Amino acid sequence: MNVVTTLPSATEIVAALGLEPVGVSHECDYPPRVESRPSITRSRIDADASSDEIDRQVLDAATGGVYDIDTETLAELDPDLVVTQGMCDVCAVDEVVVEDAIEEIPTDPDLLTTDPHSVADVLSDITRIGRATNREERARTLRAELEARIARLREHTVDLTDEERPRVAVFDWTDPVMVAGHWTAELVSWAGGEYGLADPGERSRPREWDEIRDYDPECIVVAPCGFDLGQTAANLSDLTERDGWADLTAVREGRVWAMDGNHYLNRPGPRLVDTLEALAPIVQPDLFDGSDEPPAGDEFTIPLAELERRSTTAAELDARMES
Repeated sequence: MNVVTTLPSATEIVAALGLEPVGVSHECDYPPRVESRPSITRSRIDADASSDEIDRQVLDAATGGVYDIDTETLAELDPDLVVTQGMCDVCAVDEVVVEDAIEEIPTDPDLLTTDPHSVADVLSDITRIGRATNREERARTLRAELEARIARLREHTVDLTDEERPRVAVFDWTDPVMVAGHWTAELVSWAGGEYGLADPGERSRPREWDEIRDYDPECIVVAPCGFDLGQTAANLSDLTERDGWADLTAVREGRVWAMDGNHYLNRPGPRLVDTLEALAPIVQPDLFDGSDEPPAGDEFTIPLAELERRSTTAAELDARMES
């Protein structure tokens, strides 16, 4: 079966089911082998720009759309199934754009649209994609494995009292400041925290900085959508130079972390469970400090102070090289 995916999370699900997509989006980079696959999408946004500039570009592109589809390449791939999304027309190409592109090619592939706003939705998407690709047994196995990992972790946090749960804020954009929505509230709760700035399933949206200060988070995770740790470091001043940043409890107590928002938090596929396992030792370090528990940090997660240090060191080295 020729499967084309138009967003990274769909690519990861298809790959986890034992299939190799014949075409992917320009953003698909995991598993690493998919980067060699033909890309059928293009972005009109400079993804390397600053957070505020990207926000302006997205607003300017609202009329014409953020993404284009290479219909010639799509036709050459002769797809039987195209997996797309209807959740966010900024994060990935929208289903309407995909529908229009399919009408322009000679083949008539099936179209499967994902629209996840919770972990349960993501698990359901695994089942749906498994059914559509004749990988139902593998989908059941994968879903059971993910559910078992979630259940094992939640055993540590389910009985925590409200007083034992720190106030957590997760930012998935820094200028403007946006509080992560959708599945994030569930992940934080399962990890042992209180997520008072958004309800489960609520979409991410800009927040007034005073609202953040009033909430006074005890633990902060900075995970801008689409940013790796390097790009997050380059935009940290969006937060650190705001009035009252240094007075936040999380900052004063050194409980601020950076997370690769591209690979972890903002990709609704199997690795959302990896995100949960990375969040748990951040939110509840006393519960998750054993050798058999998820480590407090990995290649996609780092204390913000360490990220700032590395960023400063890199900038100093660049300056020396230029001089």
